[in-house]
Formats: sequence, C-alpha cells, structure tokens
Amino acid sequence: MPVLVRFYFVLISIVLTVSQVSAESGVTKVNVTAHKIEISIAPISGPCDLVELSQGETNFIGGRTSLIRLDKRKISLDRFAGTRDRLYSGFLAIQNERPLGTIHYAEEIKNISRHSDPYPQVKSKKGLQVQMVDDALTLGVKHAAINFDFGRMVSLKPATNDLSWPMDGRTFHFQRSYVEHTDARIKRLSDAGVVITLILLNYENADEQQNKILLHPNYDKACPQNLSAFNTTTPEGLAWFKACMEFLADRYSESGFPHGRVANYIVGNEVNSHWWWANMGHVTREEFVNDYARTVRVCNTAVRKFSSSARVFISLEHHWNIHFPSGDDTQAFAGHPFIDRFNEVVKAGGDFDWNLAFHPYPENLFNARFWEDKTATFSADTPRITFKNLELLTQYFKRAPLLYHGKPRHIILSEQGFHSDGTPVGEELQAAAYCYAFYKVDRMEGIDSFILHRHVDHPAEGGLNLGLWRRNGDSAEPLSKKPLYEVFRSADTPQWKQSFKFALPIIGIASWEELAQHGRSKK
Repeated sequence: MPVLVRFYFVLISIVLTVSQVSAESGVTKVNVTAHKIEISIAPISGPCDLVELSQGETNFIGGRTSLIRLDKRKISLDRFAGTRDRLYSGFLAIQNERPLGTIHYAEEIKNISRHSDPYPQVKSKKGLQVQMVDDALTLGVKHAAINFDFGRMVSLKPATNDLSWPMDGRTFHFQRSYVEHTDARIKRLSDAGVVITLILLNYENADEQQNKILLHPNYDKACPQNLSAFNTTTPEGLAWFKACMEFLADRYSESGFPHGRVANYIVGNEVNSHWWWANMGHVTREEFVNDYARTVRVCNTAVRKFSSSARVFISLEHHWNIHFPSGDDTQAFAGHPFIDRFNEVVKAGGDFDWNLAFHPYPENLFNARFWEDKTATFSADTPRITFKNLELLTQYFKRAPLLYHGKPRHIILSEQGFHSDGTPVGEELQAAAYCYAFYKVDRMEGIDSFILHRHVDHPAEGGLNLGLWRRNGDSAEPLSKKPLYEVFRSADTPQWKQSFKFALPIIGIASWEELAQHGRSKK
C-alpha cells in the first residue's frame, strides 16, 4: 500500500543542548527548496523529537518508524522520500510524549514552481460568471469565473482514453470529456486576455463509491444544494484532492498555456453558510475552520508547486457580524469572526498567501437598491457588508494581523448581482444598481475584480432574475437582452458616463462626482 495512504510518519530525534527555552516553542518555520525541507526549531532544554505528519493527521504519537539523532536546531531533510513529496508534510516537536508548539507546515515556498509566468494584468475590473463564451468576449469582459465540479472530473473506473496524473507512487485518472470541455472554455477566454477564476465545487453525485471518497465524511444528505465540503480528512480523500489540484494547477499554468490559463482558484463557495454551499454536517465554527484551513492549505501548496503566481481564495457571503438567519450556529457563521479564526489557525501552522473572494449582495437579494440597506452600516459591528459599505472590508484587510508579508491580501468580488422583477421598471433598477456598484468598485483600492452573477436568468435561483439576459421559458437559455446588457458592455469604456446617466435620478444623486466627494456610498 502506498506510503501516503498508510500515513507514513517519520520520527527524527533531535538532541538540543541549549538550556534557555524561548517564548516560542517547537517548530518555528518550515522552508522548502527544490530538493530540501529546512526546519527551524526554537531553543529547548533537553532532547526532543521531530515528527512528520500527513496533512490529515494530528496523532503525533502513533506510527513512528525511525530515529535519527541530531544535535542541531535547524534540520535539513530530503524533500522527497522515495516518490512522496514532503512539501505537504507537517512537522511537530515533541518532548516526553507531549507536543511542543503546533504542527507546522511549509511557510516559504519559493523558487520551486514548475511554471513561473507572472500574474496576468488587465486594465479593468469588469467580470462575469460566463455561460456563453462568444457573448462574454463581445461584452469585453476582463475577468471570468467558471464553476468546476470535482465529481465530474474524477474517474475511478477509467476509460482507455481518460487523462492521468502520477503522484506519490500512484496514478490518478480524470474524465477526459469534462476536462477538455473546460479546457475549451478557459482557453478561448484566457487567449483573449481574460483573467480566469476557477470556482472549485464538490457536488454529491450518483456514484456512491466516488461520493465516499470525495464528499466530506460528515456530509449531510439533508442539505439543500447537494454541495459538500472537500474531503481532506480521510487518507483516500486527501490523496484525490491533492491529485486533482496538482493536475489542475499544472494543466492551467503550463508554459505556452496549451489548455488555457487559470489565475485564481476559489476553494468552495460561501463557506460561512456551509450547510447550503459547503456542507459538513452540523459543526461548530472551530471545527469547520480547522477543516477548511487544512483544505485551503493543501490547495495552495499544490498550486504553488506548479505556479509561482496563481492565487488561492476563500469564499464568504455578505453576513459579517451575524450569520445567515435561516440557519443556526452549527450551519452558518458570521464572516468577521470566521476570517479572524481562519487567519489564526493558518498562522499557527505556518502562514501562506490565501486571499478572499467576497459576495456583497444587497441585504435583500430581491431588492436591488443596496444604497438603502439598513443592516449595512459604517460601524465595526455592521451586520452585513454589501456594496453600500464595502469599504469596511478593504479597511479591515489592511489591519496588521491580516497582512501577508506586510501587504494586504487580494480581494475579488466573485459572485454578486441584482434582481429584476420582470417589469421595465425593475429591469431599469437592476441596471442602475450595477452602474452605482461598478462606479464605486472601479475606484476602490483593494478590490481586484467585480465578477457579475449571472449571464442569463436561471430558473433554479428561487425566483431571482440576476442575468444580463432574460431566459427562454423554464430553461436557462438566453431569450433577449435586458437594459443591464448595454450598461455592462460600456462600463469600462469611454462611453460609460453617457451610458450610466439614466441611473442618477434612480439613485437620487445629481452626478457621479457627488459620490466621490462623499468618499462612501450614499446613505
């Protein structure tokens, strides 16, 4: 059985002669080079042991296999143990069978990526969750988000022409048709200079064997959207998640981009309302954060192994100091404490460059007038962050505890839109709301993109009509364009001001400069 599946542990006994114990104990940093793992350990009185653990393992006592006596506080290990890459490993110091500090993972992952193209640069924040590639290019989108379902990718019973990926002495297989269908969409868009964001999802499917591997062990079939948290808890689930991410990260950053390029990976969807969008049963915030942080770390490690510039994002919806009111505190969490705890857990195990994909929908998804939101205030205890008070989010991410190497993390708005009620007045209001939101975001530092949801009205969105296009009957196929279509097309062109002019009286302002002078949304 492969080393990864057996959760192979390496135990290195380190004799430390330094008598003074520092305030920081145990492993303090793990650096990775092309061939070595460099592990730093704080001064400790007496001998201690160093245990290597898999990402999914926290039992530091069992499974030890070998002892190597060292007398150094900085240990260098071969990065590869046979075919297994220690890049993913965690390291923990123990003394007298008790842990010293926390499990520490790779923190500095530099100059090891297989592909080193710089992050793509575009001049506009205008984006769309793309349904029709040709139309998106006609609209001049600069950012595109595409959903990607792991369940449709994985092939447990591979056909002869399925794609494969070697990792840790195993071969993993993927559905060629699904991957190549995704290739075609990504390549056309990225070849046109569009920055691609892949939204990583994990749907329940008809194959129970596959579900057992991919779905989180605590997944509850009673959840409404059939969306599970990723399974990085079991050895087999972790192996498949790593293999999927390595395959995607390599494929979509390969030199010359023969399959297209992905710049951003979002791990799950609106995870602070996990019961609906990333289900792992009824859990506390602490339990969910610990699990999600592990998954995001594995994703980031896989991405960084193959791309020096692609970015990994966590996904949150707009509830900031309250949780989604339809759930209890085992189903949904407020975004503000969620981010703080996520950041603490990550830093305890070795900080890495995670980023935020945020969804600042209006407080009432059926009312596009976000500037009237009552629960989006400009105080620190605001219940929600919507477009009205979005500057609170960027200000919050400038706080020292959330910085990465002294700089704010990247924020994208990866899913949000405005409802139209099917009447001419409702559609005009939808277009006006977009004008206001785009004007604000376009001039706001700290937001990289504004990706509108959605391209075409969809019948399975609880009555919401968020699209640029009206749908054809009960299908999700386009029928006719709404006023929003032309507004969106012109948003980042020299014609924007003329195109947006109709929105001023709807919002209740005389000019766009009035908003700029206020420095924040109109109250």
